Amino acid sequence: MNANTETGSGAVDKLLLLTAIALVLGGIVVFYAYPAWSVLLRALIVVGATGAAIAVAMRSQPGQALWRFIVTSRTEVRKMVWPNRQETLTTTGAVLLFVLIMGVFFWGLDFFLLWATRLLTGQGG
Repeated sequence: MNANTETGSGAVDKLLLLTAIALVLGGIVVFYAYPAWSVLLRALIVVGATGAAIAVAMRSQPGQALWRFIVTSRTEVRKMVWPNRQETLTTTGAVLLFVLIMGVFFWGLDFFLLWATRLLTGQGG
């Protein structure tokens, strides 16, 4: 009996997700099928179809699971300890210094390899 309930729920979920996909595709088709309409109207149709598709998809079990994940993620982000201004500036400065040093290193390496290649191929004059 439980297996039948899950199968029915799975079929409804598939139908809801297929409907959501059809709504998005329908909005895209309308956008390209009616080039004489204003771009603003066609864009609003695509946005409206996408909004309706999201609303339909959220009624399914995967959509509800996604919403729970989003809410839980926001809760976890609020629990994080963010660095203060001093730590942020120090880390940013260290990264910029490292990037500068590596840039100079690779510029020098490129210069040396170009010089060596010209020397070996006889193109250096």
